[in-house]
Amino acid sequence: MAKRKVDTENRGFQTRWESEYMFTKVAGKPVCLLCGESVAVLKECNLRRHYETKHADKNKNMDMEQRLQKAEELKRGLKSRQALFKKAKSQGQAAVKASFILAEEIAKSARPFTEGDFIKNCMIKVCDEVCPEKRQLFLNVSLSRNTIAERVDQLSINLKEQLVKKGKDFIAYSLAVDESTDISDIAQLSIFIRGVDSSLSVTEEFLALRPMHGTTTGHDLYEEVSRCVNEMELPWEKLVGLTTDGAPAMCGHRSGLVAKIREKMQEENATGELTAYHCIIHQEALCGKALKMEHVMSIITRTVNFIRAKGLNHRQFKAFLTELETEHGDLPYHTEVRWLSQGKVLQRCFELREEICLFLDSKGKDTTQLRDEMFLCEMAFLCDITSHLNAINLQLQGRDRVISDMYSTVKAFKTKLTLWETQMRKENLSHFPSCQTMKEKLSTSAFPSTQLADKIGMLTTDFRRRFADFEAQKSRLELLGNPFAVDVESSPPNLQMELIDLQCNDALREKYAAVGAAEFARFLPGTMPQLRIQAAQTLSMFGSTYLCEQLFSLMNLNKTSHRSRLTAEHLHSILRISSAQSLTPNIDELVEKMGHHQVSPSTSNK
Repeated sequence: MAKRKVDTENRGFQTRWESEYMFTKVAGKPVCLLCGESVAVLKECNLRRHYETKHADKNKNMDMEQRLQKAEELKRGLKSRQALFKKAKSQGQAAVKASFILAEEIAKSARPFTEGDFIKNCMIKVCDEVCPEKRQLFLNVSLSRNTIAERVDQLSINLKEQLVKKGKDFIAYSLAVDESTDISDIAQLSIFIRGVDSSLSVTEEFLALRPMHGTTTGHDLYEEVSRCVNEMELPWEKLVGLTTDGAPAMCGHRSGLVAKIREKMQEENATGELTAYHCIIHQEALCGKALKMEHVMSIITRTVNFIRAKGLNHRQFKAFLTELETEHGDLPYHTEVRWLSQGKVLQRCFELREEICLFLDSKGKDTTQLRDEMFLCEMAFLCDITSHLNAINLQLQGRDRVISDMYSTVKAFKTKLTLWETQMRKENLSHFPSCQTMKEKLSTSAFPSTQLADKIGMLTTDFRRRFADFEAQKSRLELLGNPFAVDVESSPPNLQMELIDLQCNDALREKYAAVGAAEFARFLPGTMPQLRIQAAQTLSMFGSTYLCEQLFSLMNLNKTSHRSRLTAEHLHSILRISSAQSLTPNIDELVEKMGHHQVSPSTSNK
């Protein structure tokens, strides 16, 4: 005979039991109004036994009406206590939630954890003026250094858990890896992941920042990347691409990171091939070196340093420009690390070339080189070509960039270089305004158009050489960029039938025209599985290590000379929070996990 289950017998609470046995129903259980005890099984005999055993003497002289009145009084008292408890619980949860919200803002703004105390002091002062009766509620919000540090770690763990969950749905993913050094001379390895799920939605997030206290060889880098991939429970066979800064430790043929990961994928019997890229933005910046015009830049750098390095010279130069009522009032500095600064310095120096010469003359400096017409022509050319290089550099920067779009940008720039070379040889300076200005002002010698055209030719050659690995993936990139223009016959056999179906589908062609290449992949029907996989793999690829470079900027904002003792764990947590894009910390879930914890009132009002 099966055992009886009391919870399936639908025993209902009878209203009369309130006056007869002084019981009421709370959260599905019978609770005694007199002593607060609950009875496990909802049966009248159990309620009667409890009442007669413990409370019969107390109410034996009451009639039914008096018993009803007392039951109602006791119920009102119970509800009042419950409301007070709920209010205290909700206030405690609100205080905890507020501490999480403020901890997230402190992390995002690169503020030290001790800022929590400052914020609390400000909150209390505002509260005293605006709503003094609420002072205790503000005091209950714990914002001490240790609390903020703990909250930041909890927020980071929550984001990581969300990323691990998303990672289980990835059908393809790629990694971007770069290495830099922090204020304490510790090598930091930055790793980002870009994954695509079965719906072809892209997730681009920070994966890890690994401190490397010893050597930074290819093997060391591999160990850290491998540990990250395994911790995230990501399958190696779904790894599609790896984008690096191109350093030997990254790209060495035998012992570099790329080679080591390819070996690992072979060990894991991964069927796909790893595609390795050297960051497009790094490549583009390095191409500028092919012009071999350091002699021009060195003269300009020396001039700018003479004006800016000494406070007196700098003040006098600014006063001199103000006196002449020039359009610009100062000169910017140039640094090799900040690639875009070169173009700004060149442009400003070219526009202020006459004023700079006059100021240097007043200081007794030789300005022969700065007045030389050949030098000025080269300076004008460098100013214009650097301006074009900076424009493409800015186009390639940013988050959520699709590699096929970045390839198209580089391809268009190579075509522009060919046009500019042809036009320069014909002394057509339509796209070189500074050169046009110099040509009009030349007195004796002719404008060196042939020499400068050769410079553009050298730049074009270097572009082709550096972006050869992207050319090797041309068919794959064009397949995502414009699948309707792809030659079916030259495409991989496993895609040919689906490509024909796609190119003959007018509805999909209209959708492509409406949403563009990047979004169109999501509208590929399930009847084209090979095209969807191909699109997922291409969408997952990083074109640059821009996100890693951006993270290093955030790292330097947080780990400064004043916060050099910031631990690796806390730095990692801060950067995960401040770099998160598609993920948001689930603060309500974190508060719920803390259960009935209520923050105790602060004992100090610092």
